[in-house]
Amino acid sequence: MAEGSLEAPIRHPVRWQDPDFYDEAKLDEEMRRIFDICHGCRRCFNLCDSFPRLFDLVDGSESEELDTVASADFKPVVDACTLCDMCFLTKCPYVPPHEFNLDFPHLMLRYRAVELKKGSVAWGERQLTETDRNGALARPVAGLCNWAADNKNRLTRPLMEKALGVHRDAALPQYHSRTLEARGRSEVPTVNRTAPAFGRKALIYATCFSNYNDPDIGTAARKVLAHNGVETDIVYPACCGMPQLEHGDVARVAETAVKVAAELRARVDDGWTVIGLVPSCVLMLKFEWALLVPDDDNVKALAAATRDIDEFIVDIARKEGLAEGLKPLDGGVTLHIACHARAQNIGQKSTELLKLIPEADLKVIERCSGHGGSWGVMKDNFEVAMKVGKPVARQARQAGKTYLASGCPLAADHILQGMERVEGEAALPSETHHPIELFARAYGF
Repeated sequence: MAEGSLEAPIRHPVRWQDPDFYDEAKLDEEMRRIFDICHGCRRCFNLCDSFPRLFDLVDGSESEELDTVASADFKPVVDACTLCDMCFLTKCPYVPPHEFNLDFPHLMLRYRAVELKKGSVAWGERQLTETDRNGALARPVAGLCNWAADNKNRLTRPLMEKALGVHRDAALPQYHSRTLEARGRSEVPTVNRTAPAFGRKALIYATCFSNYNDPDIGTAARKVLAHNGVETDIVYPACCGMPQLEHGDVARVAETAVKVAAELRARVDDGWTVIGLVPSCVLMLKFEWALLVPDDDNVKALAAATRDIDEFIVDIARKEGLAEGLKPLDGGVTLHIACHARAQNIGQKSTELLKLIPEADLKVIERCSGHGGSWGVMKDNFEVAMKVGKPVARQARQAGKTYLASGCPLAADHILQGMERVEGEAALPSETHHPIELFARAYGF
């Protein structure tokens, strides 16, 4: 083992089927081992609120060491983790193969799995993660749901805060009456047979967000791909399970992984690339599923065939070249690099994508927005999420660009909400975008 742990990080499978995984005494022992290392290192102090909470907890104890910290006081540290993986991938010098074998996010996942097994996860929080059920129920009454979820609605949002624990001021995604799947069946773009990349095939994995909340992302992606000669199909067997993973429901996520991977295996074997539209979902298909069911060949094959939409377009540009027609975007773009895009370890593909647009004017921000999936909208977390994301909001406000984009749509909306709290002379963007939507706009779609 070289000093400084310069080797590439290795992530071990999550041993959620081992009875020891849920043993509270062994969990506490491992938490104390890792927390002691973190307390002595402190490189992650500025990543999220978990680490300041941990350091303050230990520093404020009688001995200023972990031996005088009660195990019950660990919960706020766990609650502040958004499973963004940035500590593991960008900061920690003690991740495997280092002998300390430190994986902070998966330790937090284990704690939450134990909480879930004990029935400690609040009812309201669990209901929010039922994205497929919620989307299906909301679709026929999308207008009513969007009215009720509007954070300016002072009739319904206080009730939602009380019933579900969702902060009344947090911006929530809207629902659409027509899903991306439905659009995909009736709106099939003509494939440009003269494009350099003609012959490629891509399955667009709709993701629960694009399917129910923002189908325009998938529509834009499909138009761009068709213009570049790529045959596409829209698929959505089920949610990737990231919302359930955040609450430690690893068994359910593993079940979903096995089901979806088996369903898509034939298309993968036939040469189709699987394209994810939201970085968190791509991360699940590429990495997290394989860590939960490491011996499933279908999951391995799906992981190898999965690409982020920005990553896929950049690959076309490098290997075959893009179809003509891109025009400059007036006013410039502030681009936030989503944490789960960074966690894929593929580089800034959203940046590379938008730089393909002529005369690209970009302000790139590579820092956590503070949102963290459903975490940032909860009553207990919203103001913390705003605090964590304030440096991003400040940079975005100072940039004064016409467009605000992030591969994570929830992060983009959270940043825009943070920008409203920061003083600045430039007008705020009227809406947020996924990078592929801006790329489609540059093509004139």
